[in-house]
Amino acid sequence: MTDPADVRNVVVVGSGPAGLTAAIYTARANLSPVVIEGEPSSTSDQPGGQLMLTTEVENFPGFPEGVTGPELMTNMRAQAQRFGAELVTEKVTKLDLSASPFGVWVGPTDTEPTYRAHTVIIATGAQSLMLGLESEKRLLGHGLSTCATCDGFFFRDQDICVVGGGDSALEEANFLSRFARSVTIIHRRDSLRASKIMQDRALANEKIKWLWNSAVDEIEGDTKVTGVRIRNVVDDSVELHPFTGIFVAIGHRPNTALFADQLDLKDNGYLATEGRSSRTSVSGVFACGDVIDDTYRQAITAAGSGCSAAIDAERWLEAHH
Repeated sequence: MTDPADVRNVVVVGSGPAGLTAAIYTARANLSPVVIEGEPSSTSDQPGGQLMLTTEVENFPGFPEGVTGPELMTNMRAQAQRFGAELVTEKVTKLDLSASPFGVWVGPTDTEPTYRAHTVIIATGAQSLMLGLESEKRLLGHGLSTCATCDGFFFRDQDICVVGGGDSALEEANFLSRFARSVTIIHRRDSLRASKIMQDRALANEKIKWLWNSAVDEIEGDTKVTGVRIRNVVDDSVELHPFTGIFVAIGHRPNTALFADQLDLKDNGYLATEGRSSRTSVSGVFACGDVIDDTYRQAITAAGSGCSAAIDAERWLEAHH
């Protein structure tokens, strides 16, 4: 058993904007946090989170000329280290949240945990569901996006498309119509699953066009999107459309596999927290960022919730120790 003197005050799982903000705040409170960043080879928990796949970020306050996603996360990482956060570039393979101090396993699952912690801050984020095309890896951030709010501005006066048929897809299309010359919604059925109000809004938008019974076969372009090959699922015909931007809006999956059987989840799979706090269903375990956010999914809101989780954890430690 780990000696009580070796129990850490805070272990942060995840290193996107939420996790690193939590690390900055807990480090400045002299809590000496350990941040388990994730593995560079992993798509679900890579160090720096989804911003590491983003080119230009122009809506994060404090950068009037914009900043790249990797640069922003590198700066946040350095800031956390400056105040004494310990960063471990490995993957958490197991969590035991059944009793405090909590067990955190990194790498191979040995009998004893790698760390024990009085508090755990979960910032494992979420993944945008993708189409499964090889070209997505090459073109993500180069004309292919999963966030209209983040990237819509870059597609001013262009002909672009949105893949999906739910509320998210229609909301993205309506937002993008403020910038683009035209927005074509690609949906593999002949009817939408979105709510009636979202359907009415999109159908009434003169800039929005429709490709029914259609699916994306391939995205063209070496260094940027130059076109999209679309297959008609009824007659199997394929046509190349000269879209210069494509937004994939087929849903998100929160990264909750590590603790899904230990913490309460919402009906849609996102981690549940109490009211406006970051408290989870287990005392001493807090959560922040996209793993709890099924509404906004922005870097700035993730950072803000990371701040909340750090303050909640600090207050919990004061109350219990």
